[in-house]
Amino acid sequence: MADADDFRRFALSLGGTSEAPHFERTAFKAVRIYATLAPDGLGANLLFTPEEQEFKCLLAPDVFRPVANAWGRQGWTTLTLSAASEAELQDALAMAWRHGAAKKKKG
Repeated sequence: MADADDFRRFALSLGGTSEAPHFERTAFKAVRIYATLAPDGLGANLLFTPEEQEFKCLLAPDVFRPVANAWGRQGWTTLTLSAASEAELQDALAMAWRHGAAKKKKG
């Protein structure tokens, strides 16, 4: 079972990650934001591709679910920390970080 402290520790261990307020949430950014932590520390949103999101949600529906709006259709996925193992959390953060660390495509 993971918690907000685990999330923060794992996220900040990924290269080039910084932490900053983002609206009511806390954002974790490399080149761009790849994860946000809820104010209550119970959940987080992670940047996946739609295909990665589908896979994670099928594999562990108690841990992952699409964000319920247009952001969710783009791959943003909610992770329930109390349902996630530390290994699931680390894997999910690493996957999201790869998207956040990638340079934005021009045009």
